[in-house]
Amino acid sequence: MSKLMEYSDGFVSNEHQELHRSVSESADPLSVSPLQISISPRSPKSPKSPGSPRSPSSPRCRQGTSKGGSPLKDDKHSHSPKDGRPKKGGSGGKGTWGGLLETEEGHALDLNDPNYDSTEECDHTNVRKSAEEFAEYKKKAAVIVEEYFATDDVVSTASELREISLPRYNFYFVKKLVSMAMDRHDKEKEMAAVLLSALYADVIDPSQVYKGFGKLVESSDDLIVDIPDTIDVLALFVARAVVDDILPPAFLTKQLASLPKDSKGVQVLRRAEKGYLAAPLHAEIINRRWGGSKNTTVEDVKARINNLLVEYRVSGDVKEACRCIKDLKVPFFHHEIIKRALIMAMERRHAEDRLLDLLKAAAEEGLINSSQISKGFGRMIDSVDDLSLDIPSAKSILKSLISKAASEGWLSASSLKSLSLEPEKRSLEDNVARTFKLKAQSIIQEYFFSGDISEVSSCLESENSPSSAELNAIFVKRLITLAMDRKNREKEMASILLSSLCFPADDVVNGFVMLIESADDTALDIPVVVEDLAMFLARAVVDEVLAPQHLEEIGSQCLSPDSIGSKVLQMAKSLLKARLSGERILRCWGGGGSGSTARAVEDVKDKIGKLLEEYESGGDFREACRCIKELGMPFFHHEVVKKALVTVIEKKNERLWRLLRECFGSGLITMYQMMKGFSRVGEALDDLALDVPDAKKQFTYYVEQAKIAGWFDASFSISKPEHAAENGSCL
Repeated sequence: MSKLMEYSDGFVSNEHQELHRSVSESADPLSVSPLQISISPRSPKSPKSPGSPRSPSSPRCRQGTSKGGSPLKDDKHSHSPKDGRPKKGGSGGKGTWGGLLETEEGHALDLNDPNYDSTEECDHTNVRKSAEEFAEYKKKAAVIVEEYFATDDVVSTASELREISLPRYNFYFVKKLVSMAMDRHDKEKEMAAVLLSALYADVIDPSQVYKGFGKLVESSDDLIVDIPDTIDVLALFVARAVVDDILPPAFLTKQLASLPKDSKGVQVLRRAEKGYLAAPLHAEIINRRWGGSKNTTVEDVKARINNLLVEYRVSGDVKEACRCIKDLKVPFFHHEIIKRALIMAMERRHAEDRLLDLLKAAAEEGLINSSQISKGFGRMIDSVDDLSLDIPSAKSILKSLISKAASEGWLSASSLKSLSLEPEKRSLEDNVARTFKLKAQSIIQEYFFSGDISEVSSCLESENSPSSAELNAIFVKRLITLAMDRKNREKEMASILLSSLCFPADDVVNGFVMLIESADDTALDIPVVVEDLAMFLARAVVDEVLAPQHLEEIGSQCLSPDSIGSKVLQMAKSLLKARLSGERILRCWGGGGSGSTARAVEDVKDKIGKLLEEYESGGDFREACRCIKELGMPFFHHEVVKKALVTVIEKKNERLWRLLRECFGSGLITMYQMMKGFSRVGEALDDLALDVPDAKKQFTYYVEQAKIAGWFDASFSISKPEHAAENGSCL
């Protein structure tokens, strides 16, 4: 076998050799004989192949002899009717050295052959399957590395590498990661070094890391063709691996002994040893070579959060801990503080009360807002199954923590997903979400055909699921995804539908976060995904579906400056800052809807304002109701309620109040739309009070009157958000 490979190395490409070595190493040496691999005849188009008697450079031509003498004794051409291929691919025929690497698919075994062996076909299939597996692994590895350089997400990269489930080929991932980073900027080089340290032992076995660097050093002569500074860069990667303890120092000595003296690999190893590892303070110099210590990443923020929680657990100084939270200057990443504090409380039960006291104090001071608190608890609920592997009673402890926080008033438990101790719960939710996605796609496609908003809304309202918030986010994602792959008409219709459905802002935010997270996959089908998503996001702000502050909340999910999410947000903000941005964004898709959807939201608002002015100045009630009906947007009637109520407060004109009473009594305006209209006025009371000093007093009075009239439930109340004045609602 070893002699066979000596001959083959001179005639087979490096790539073919590497593939064969990988297959041979991963195969069971007892089950696959190298003499049984080749089963195909030599191609008649290659008479001078290395194994052919006609090839002057064939080792067997020079050395092979038999009892009957050399087959090339008198003539170089074979007169035998046989093709010279060894029986059964055994590589033992005269003048040949076999087809060890020949695996042509055109040859089939003859079942009637007296030498037929059933295990031969099985062994050949296994080897070919391994080769196909390795080829597929190489493709996936390249994609994973590209995605990692784009997202800087170590956790996702580790998860994707695990999902391939071919750990015996991980050496290639190491080689691919480093070789791709070598041809990029310092940022990618640092990212590659950090990723290798994170994956070492946990995802990639140490032996695979060792083998991967060995392959890199061996291929230095090839790498230097495309990367002129290969010797210096690869030497630094080897030195960094030694400093990071993912490569033993003995690696350099062993590799030097196995490489030819004139190879570039020898220069790489000597540069690593003498140029980097032998220098004073070499560890610090190597770690800072690519600027790793100067970059602030998500991992750095997480580390600072963990440190401040550990210090607080020991000292109990609430004021100092709150000051540290402020110094982080990442208000939309505060959900990570909630999550880590809860995990620490679950792991160290004696510190539970102290940690909850910190979270309560931060909530009461407004340092951590209610949205971030809910998101932190929500993330814990999502990951509680994994936590249960380390903390068996994780679910029951988390339930207890939720109850305490809710009883103290700094957590709204109703905003969280239900947490059940039964493991079947999550699979049920997955089934519900999967079914809803199919229904949502059908609803959206029908809407693009008919333009009937009321039909869409009634279909959604019929889905009375406890996971309605999650399903709303799924619907938003599906709506925009389908619209992005269509013409401007459907994009305009999608924007109008989104503003008409009046989903809670948090649900829309979650929908956009899901869109951004899947943007890399979407980009494969829609190359302009960044531009389209940015326009949809800006349009949502202009249509008052989202507030400007929500852009920052979405941004907290994609802190990497090079991520697609950051690009989308940057472009959306640029669109909103432009002169006459509102008008331009509203007309970006030309108002390409059909029927009632063709009217932009601003046009509908203008019509509502005019019909209310006409009615206020002595118009007829029936005519006003007819105009409201002709709007054709029953799920935008909250705008009628809002504008009418604001006018009543400003001018103390009871005539418009009577119009609302009649509209509700006739069923023209529903209870939901009435509540939505009152809520929007309540959110903008601070602005209204600048012009009408007693606006809050009047609003409270009209809320009580509406409750008495039965326009909404007696438990209805306005919870004004923290940034109400900046919500973008214009009175």
